[in-house]
Amino acid sequence: MTKLHSRLHVAVALDGAGWHPAAWREPDARPAELFTARYWVDLVQEAERGLLDLVTVEDDLGLQSTDRWSDDGRTDRVRGRLDSVQVAARVAPLTQGIGLVPTAVATHTEPFHLSKAVATLDYVSTGRAGLRVRVAPSAHVSAHFGRRSDLEIPELLEEGADWVEVVRRLWDSWEDDAEIRDVATGRFVDREKLHYIDFEGRWFSVKGPSITPRPPQGQPVVAALAHDALPFRFVGRSADLGFVTPADADDATRILDEIRAAQAEAGRSEETVHVFGDVIVFLDDDAAAARSRRARLDDALGEEFTSDAQVFAGSPSELVDLLLSWAEAGLTGFRLRPATLPHDLRQITGSLVPELQRRGLFRTAYEAPTLRGLLGLPRPANRYATV
Repeated sequence: MTKLHSRLHVAVALDGAGWHPAAWREPDARPAELFTARYWVDLVQEAERGLLDLVTVEDDLGLQSTDRWSDDGRTDRVRGRLDSVQVAARVAPLTQGIGLVPTAVATHTEPFHLSKAVATLDYVSTGRAGLRVRVAPSAHVSAHFGRRSDLEIPELLEEGADWVEVVRRLWDSWEDDAEIRDVATGRFVDREKLHYIDFEGRWFSVKGPSITPRPPQGQPVVAALAHDALPFRFVGRSADLGFVTPADADDATRILDEIRAAQAEAGRSEETVHVFGDVIVFLDDDAAAARSRRARLDDALGEEFTSDAQVFAGSPSELVDLLLSWAEAGLTGFRLRPATLPHDLRQITGSLVPELQRRGLFRTAYEAPTLRGLLGLPRPANRYATV
């Protein structure tokens, strides 16, 4: 058993009206506002009131579906999304401490475009940006683009690893002091401190440099969700932060062993790669109320709701006990997926966080101005800088 970290990291994953498909039918839901800036600003500001490390914003290149391979055609659940990077950019100026991690689908998105977008987000948020990378294996998503045939998961993840490498090199393609802004000499930039990345691989050929200066964090935080062996390798090779879905503490230990082995294989043993456990949460001060609420939503859905992540229904105290059992296995934090919004998010910030604080497991104020700082990650040196 691994020694428990003295402080835990807590994130929330925001998606539509919540992670339960019937959440949009709850009395306090705001389905008419899902495509408004105000809705997302309210959610992220609530998460920030709870001093959470970061929020992730879900995104995809296809409509939400119960079938990951195709559009199921259902109309009884939320359909449609806003672009997550643009949502984060809208929210950024109205928040001060919380990390903002939108989702990007590497499979059909050029790394040059996303490197620039996330670098911009890092500037707009003054150093609080991240990027959650995912791949798209489905034929109906590929059909939106029509540029190539579908790839198998191993190839998609190999492409995704190269995608991340290109993005990281582009972030480094400007040295930190490349901008001179010397009015007297008329020199705005030192051209010797802009670098061609000259990436040549199976999937990408990118010359660079970026057209956006190096982000405030140097490298915004790269995250990925992983369920099994190949994605675990992706996290160990390419990410700063992995989200995983253990069934129990023993499973968390097994997952961590696989990720740490992948880190070592990639020559990253000395680097910090955080691993957060994902849990979908129905939270109420009265545990019976949370379980009743889950049952009511399942009845509205017409079936029992299941997910890739464990579904928890209970009290904040009971949830802390569960999280601690996983933390003792070595997880450094948790990404909670509110089953309904805003109810379960408010329970996280208003009841769960105070319980964690009471046990000395969570911060009482933001202690760093950047997302890397909150996660205890150093600002990395620029790979192209010569001095």
